[in-house]
Amino acid sequence: MTKKHWSKFQLLHEVVRNKNIHIKGTHSYYSDCWDNGFEESVIRYLCGDREGENREPNWHIDQLHIGDYVCIAAEVVILMGGNHNHRADWFCLYPFMEFIEESYQGKGDTHLGDGCWLGMRAMIMPGVTVGEGAIVAANSVVTKDVAPYSVVAGSPAKRIKYRFEPEIIDELMSLDIYSWPQTKFDALKHHLCGDDIDALRQAILTYA
Repeated sequence: MTKKHWSKFQLLHEVVRNKNIHIKGTHSYYSDCWDNGFEESVIRYLCGDREGENREPNWHIDQLHIGDYVCIAAEVVILMGGNHNHRADWFCLYPFMEFIEESYQGKGDTHLGDGCWLGMRAMIMPGVTVGEGAIVAANSVVTKDVAPYSVVAGSPAKRIKYRFEPEIIDELMSLDIYSWPQTKFDALKHHLCGDDIDALRQAILTYA
């Protein structure tokens, strides 16, 4: 068995090969501590993974979009397309093959916003958006969209708090930090690693 340690991680842009997974930038990572890595252990496609990539799908395959600087802790599960054949509005939940196309209800694409953090063993259900800078607590089950710069926890996950005051969140969103050129991001990184919004504003003006 390959030796595992907390220091081990995978940069997603280096390991993801699935054409249905879209990675922005080069900084998002998965803490590859105990399992077989991001594509094999975290992403759960019934249809749409590499094993079935040569089969013609019966429906649109949900896409996974991952922003830059996304932190994904060990044993997170991201449930994706092809798993939605249990109809709660039908008398019988069983996915009979002769009615498999009628039973399928796609949930849409899943989005992990720039700079978000998924805690250990969190589960992200299909079709949700985790906003920029949001935190999903360990062991949470996310069934609905998570607002930017919020903290959610529980099963189902509910908002515990916002990380900053609303006006600061609005300002951070308007700055579009994670789309800055790398040189600008690196030059202002010191101010991003803090909570002084006035200092960040001044640094941006000085840089410009």
